[in-house]
Amino acid sequence: MSTSQGSHRAGRRAVDLSVHEQPTQAAPLVDLSVHEQPTQVAPLVLPGQIPGRPADQAAGQVPGRAAGRAGARRAARRRKARPGPAEGLRRIVPQALVVAFLAGGTSAFVANDKAIRLSVDGVPRTLHTFADDVEELLADEGLVVGSHDIVAPGPGEDLASGDEVVVRYGRPVALTLDGQRRQVWTTARTVDGALRQLGVRAEGAYLSVSRSAPISRGGLALDVRTERTVTLLADGRARTLRTNAATVREAVEEAGIALSGQDTTSVPPSSFPRDGQTITVMRITGTKEVREEPIPYAVERTRDPDLFAGTEVVEQQGVRGVRRVTYALRTVNGVRQKPKRIGEEIVREPVTRKVKVGTRPLPSSVTGADGLDWGALAACESGGRPNAVDPSGTYGGLYQFDPGTWRSLGGSGTAQNAPASEQTYRAKKLYVQRGASPWPHCGRRLYR
Repeated sequence: MSTSQGSHRAGRRAVDLSVHEQPTQAAPLVDLSVHEQPTQVAPLVLPGQIPGRPADQAAGQVPGRAAGRAGARRAARRRKARPGPAEGLRRIVPQALVVAFLAGGTSAFVANDKAIRLSVDGVPRTLHTFADDVEELLADEGLVVGSHDIVAPGPGEDLASGDEVVVRYGRPVALTLDGQRRQVWTTARTVDGALRQLGVRAEGAYLSVSRSAPISRGGLALDVRTERTVTLLADGRARTLRTNAATVREAVEEAGIALSGQDTTSVPPSSFPRDGQTITVMRITGTKEVREEPIPYAVERTRDPDLFAGTEVVEQQGVRGVRRVTYALRTVNGVRQKPKRIGEEIVREPVTRKVKVGTRPLPSSVTGADGLDWGALAACESGGRPNAVDPSGTYGGLYQFDPGTWRSLGGSGTAQNAPASEQTYRAKKLYVQRGASPWPHCGRRLYR
C-alpha cells in the first residue's frame, strides 16, 4: 500500500468517527424527532498540505503509516474540542424546549395545588389537594356524610388554599329524660357536650353514665333524671324536697316517711314524680267482713193452650238462693271507706219458679149471668175503672175482688192487673156461684 493511500484512508476514518458520535440525551416528554441532515465535513487539510493532494505530500512530511495515523488522531481531537455551528444548534434546541415545557407545567401545578386544614371529629390535619370544592375534597378523602352529620363550609362551597373544613359525625343517643324515652342525634363526642347541645339541664340531675364518658359513632343509651320539687303530705305535715328520684316511693323514702302495712300514696308508688307535684301519703287500716246475701230466683213462664187467657198456674214455687260475700273495710287517714267486695261463694242455689200461662180465649158469656147490668155494678163498685184499688189495698178492679176470691175463680195475680173483659167474666162466674151477695151495697144494680 502506498503512503498516499494510507494517508487518504486515515483521513476518511476521522470523518467516520465524527459522524457516529453518541447524540445528546434529551429530557423526558420532549419529542426529539427533528430530522436534521447531518453536517457534511470537508476533507481534512493538514498544515502544509495543498488542497486536493494527499496528506503525505505536504511540505516537510515523510510519507508513511505512522504519520497518517497520528494526523488522524489530532484531527479528531480538534473536532471534538471545537464543534461546528450546526452541531451546537442541534444540541441546544432540544434542551431549550424541555426547559420551557417544565417551566409552564410547574406554574400550572403550583396554581391548582391547595393547602387545606381538615378537621374530622376534632382531629385536625393539613393536606394538599387539587379539589375544587368541599364535596370533591370529601370524596377524595373517602369521607361519607349523612343527614345527621355537620360539614362546614357546606359541600357545595368552593375551596381556596388556606381554607379549613370541619366534619363532625352525628351520634345516636337513646335518651330517657324524666321518664320519657326518645331517640336523638348529637355531634358531641362526650355526654357532657351532648347535654349542652340538647339543652338538658343537668345541675343536680342523675345520669346513668359519667358526664365525661365518650360517645362513639355507634351511640349510647343515656338516662337523665333532672332535679324536681315535690311536696309530700303525711301525718298532718307537709314536706317539700328537691329530688331526682325515679319513683314516688323513692321520693317518700328520701323525705324520711315510712310506709307500712297497707299504707300507700295518692298516686301509684311506682309512677314518676313530676316537678311541682303534691303527693299525699295515705295511712290505711283494714278489716274483712263476711255477709250472707239472698240470690233472687228466676221465673220461667210456659204458654198453655188448655188454660183460658189471663189464667196463670204456678207449677213450681221459686226459692231464693244464698251467697256468702266477703267485703274489705278500709279506713284511710281515719275516714271509713265504702266496703269493697273481694270475694263470694254460693251457699244455696236458687230454685226457679215455673208458671203456666193460659192462651185459650175466654168465653163471651156465662149461663145465668149474661142478662144482668154489669156496667151499672162496675160503676157503683169502682167508678168503672179496671185498675181501681180501695183505700185499704185489699180490694181491686172493676168489681173489687179480694185476692183470694180472684184466685179461686182462676185468676192470677190481682184483679186490677187483669183486662176488663176477664174481670167481667170472672164476676159472672162468681154471681153464678153466690148470686149478688159478694156486692151487698151495689148488687141490686144488676137488676135494673
